[in-house]
Amino acid sequence: MSLRARPQAIHQLLDSRMSRLDALCRDAGVPFYDDAGVDSHLERVLLASDFAFESFLQDPGLLGPELVRLMNDPRHADARVAPFAMAMSDEEFRGELRRFRRREAIRLIWRDVNHVDGIETTLTGASVLAEVCLETALRHAERQLAARHGVVRNARGEVQRLVVLALGKLGGSELNFSSDIDLVLAYDEPGSSDGARALDAEVWYARLCQHLISLLADREREGYVYRVDLRLRPFGNAGRVALSFTAMEQYYQREGRDWERYAWIKARPVAGDKAAGNRLLATLRPFVFRRYFDYTAFAGMREMKALIDAEVARKDLAENLKLGPGGIREIEFIVQLIQLIRGGREPSLRVRGLQVALAACEQLGLINAKRARGLLDAYRLLRRVENRVQMFADAQTHELPDDALARERIALALGFAGATELVAELDRHRAVVSDEFKAVMAASENQRGSEATASWDSLWQRASAEQIDDQAFAAAGFEPVQPVLEALRGFLGSPILRAASVRSRERIDRIMPALLKAAARSSAPSACLVRLIGLVQAVARRSAYLALLDEQPAALRRLASVFAASALLAERVIAHPLLLDELLIDRGQELPPSREQIEAEMARRLGAVHEPDLEREVDLLQEQRLAVQFHVGLAFLGGRIDAVAAARSLTDVAEAVLATALRIAERDLIAAHGRMDDRPGDGTAMAVIGYGSLGGMELGFGSDLDLVFIYDSAHAALESDGAKPLEGSRYYARLAQRFVHVLSMPTRSGKLYDIDVRLRPDGGSGLLVSSFDAYAAYQQARAWTWEHQALVRARAVAGDVGLGRLFADVRANALQARGQGAQLHRQIVEMRTRWRQESDRSDALRLDLKQGLGALVDIEFLMQAIVLEHAPRQPALLAATHTLDLIQAAARLGLLTPVQAETLTSAHALMLSRSLASKLDAKPRLVHRDAALDAACTQVLAVARELDLAFD
Repeated sequence: MSLRARPQAIHQLLDSRMSRLDALCRDAGVPFYDDAGVDSHLERVLLASDFAFESFLQDPGLLGPELVRLMNDPRHADARVAPFAMAMSDEEFRGELRRFRRREAIRLIWRDVNHVDGIETTLTGASVLAEVCLETALRHAERQLAARHGVVRNARGEVQRLVVLALGKLGGSELNFSSDIDLVLAYDEPGSSDGARALDAEVWYARLCQHLISLLADREREGYVYRVDLRLRPFGNAGRVALSFTAMEQYYQREGRDWERYAWIKARPVAGDKAAGNRLLATLRPFVFRRYFDYTAFAGMREMKALIDAEVARKDLAENLKLGPGGIREIEFIVQLIQLIRGGREPSLRVRGLQVALAACEQLGLINAKRARGLLDAYRLLRRVENRVQMFADAQTHELPDDALARERIALALGFAGATELVAELDRHRAVVSDEFKAVMAASENQRGSEATASWDSLWQRASAEQIDDQAFAAAGFEPVQPVLEALRGFLGSPILRAASVRSRERIDRIMPALLKAAARSSAPSACLVRLIGLVQAVARRSAYLALLDEQPAALRRLASVFAASALLAERVIAHPLLLDELLIDRGQELPPSREQIEAEMARRLGAVHEPDLEREVDLLQEQRLAVQFHVGLAFLGGRIDAVAAARSLTDVAEAVLATALRIAERDLIAAHGRMDDRPGDGTAMAVIGYGSLGGMELGFGSDLDLVFIYDSAHAALESDGAKPLEGSRYYARLAQRFVHVLSMPTRSGKLYDIDVRLRPDGGSGLLVSSFDAYAAYQQARAWTWEHQALVRARAVAGDVGLGRLFADVRANALQARGQGAQLHRQIVEMRTRWRQESDRSDALRLDLKQGLGALVDIEFLMQAIVLEHAPRQPALLAATHTLDLIQAAARLGLLTPVQAETLTSAHALMLSRSLASKLDAKPRLVHRDAALDAACTQVLAVARELDLAFD
């Protein structure tokens, strides 16, 4: 709305104020700027703020020649602290500090209402102003106290300053215009001051803090600087005003409460010894951000929300922009809850400002883009309005004024047509926030009491009182019941349960009835419950995981579904409870991530490890590997991907791990022995070749990796350039050894993969790593037929890209040199027969899905025979290593009929699916025969015979 389109009452108000200021400036001899641009800017300020008008009345000099210069200065208040460079009396200092704060506050209003600065810049500016006032007041108080009592020194004789920590909005650099400031005051070491009248450090700092607070908060003729709130310090109002670091650490270790963790998310040193303040924050980090995903944070949020709701009801604060429904505090709760739950494991969440924390949540996929945009838009509007409401009268209020004219003025200054439109827009955004907050709280409020009906609760209570009702469990559907009874008795009699804290036992008593009910409704009640009991027993001492099961009934139901369907996934969750986090998200139709996404996430996580720490790095890789494999398992069980896609996804996981682990091994080798040449980048000219299921992109859950290593032959005679140089062959042997060590080293989370390197030239008697020339010569002159069969599925999976391309050429040359017809067929059949005799576990009733007649390995051998026989004339066969891709290529080239190709494709898909399902249920790939399997095996053998490969 233009200046001239405003209501008559507002025009009259503005005209009156402009005239009054003009006259006041004339009387005071202050040149009054009547430039049209300045004039319209001043009108907007007067429209938006009575505080600004009263400040001009109190000090007409604010409208003098410095006005335009100050209002156009984009720098924050820390650029204009020159008046405080000289020493002043206490009275002079108090007056100057209040005038400084007023001038800078007018600047903030001017630039905000004239749209020079956005809300983020305004909030940052208000925060910087508070920090400048704090530091300036602290230095003044220190000078005065030191003159009487000296300064406090640490054990090394260095001057020890107070640490001023800001919490709340100031800590997050998003201070409101008229907000009070939440402070916690501390000092590093106890001791005493060094003056003639020495004081104990505790007394010295107490006096310093009292003077500091007086300088800021005392109301005087020129007002006050900031209201100071110290109630968030240890023990609140009953606690000492300043504590030593040791006392702070002891308090939060022994006494710290859940709600205090929320307060400390935004803690930041803002004055005094900031370096010491950061050391204190690093010490307190484990209190705020727990090592594991921490769902106990729900309890703290519920406690705070209950207190706020009671205050809202008692004081009728429903329209409060901060505390009311859909207000700023609910947005903060949503984001801070995620920060507390995950911040211990996600460094990107350990940030202070709301907007940057919300962005981190979105980037990590914890809040989707639509929800994040809705929360961000609401937050920015609410903070703009809240700030303007406070700018209006420099009052700490969070509601639109009741006065109709004042409300209209605020709305017009914000760019709305009027108060009605402003309120409607606020209501729209607050409804979005309220819905989001209710969704977050629904799991821990609406469903907590509904999950366990009285009968399930009674069944558990009788069992926990050692009155296990066998018949009741059987009648509830737990058949066979004996494993359930054994698991229950073992759990109830376990030392872990007896030693559980009261809080943990209360959680277990809430969780178990819900687990009984969820298991009874699952597809395999007895097996599901036995596995669930195993999980509860595994996490009984880890309150964060108990809290997850207690607070997230939807995740609990998904957990029961997974535990009923998959013994393997259940075992992994029990061994690695971090995987419970994967069940929090209802993935719907979400597919597993690509190799690029997996590798990028691994790089992001490793980027948070600032110093090389191999065990920590391998743990992070293992967590990511297990999480993605779990995701793949869920997608396969849920029918979102088939067996072929699942096997490819598991291969993607392995390749991402290999690439990342190789970079770690290369880094460590270069640090110890230097580089082999001056090539750009971090690589070391070694390629990793994947054979078997890895090369064929058909990995299963728990598959080992068949690897071969080759290096650039030009480096064989070179020497590395490090402090401890190595000649080429030893250098690459060390690299391969380090790489295998990274992949197979045992850590608390297990090892990444079992590695098999026996497919290298000359097998177990050969060198671990071969030069490229030696490898090529071996494949051309000395490799056996079975080694060329293995080469059909081989491909470069990590390491030097150029060497990988050269390997592809060597592979092609070797495979094209075979083409031996009947002799080749005889060798392949003999090899298959020998391998089957050694490994096939099939019998009349059961089929070995891998080694059985007509099973997966027969299909692989069949396709390998086609490649070795026809590749010299059909080089297109060499483009593929995956079985299905080879089948399709052979069909396109007329080497398989359409019927044969369809037979092999269907049989491969069936047996691969059965194989993955068996592994997910922690069963061997030895399954009961049925009509579908027998038919598929018979048809595969028939195709083999048609191709002169009589495997049977």
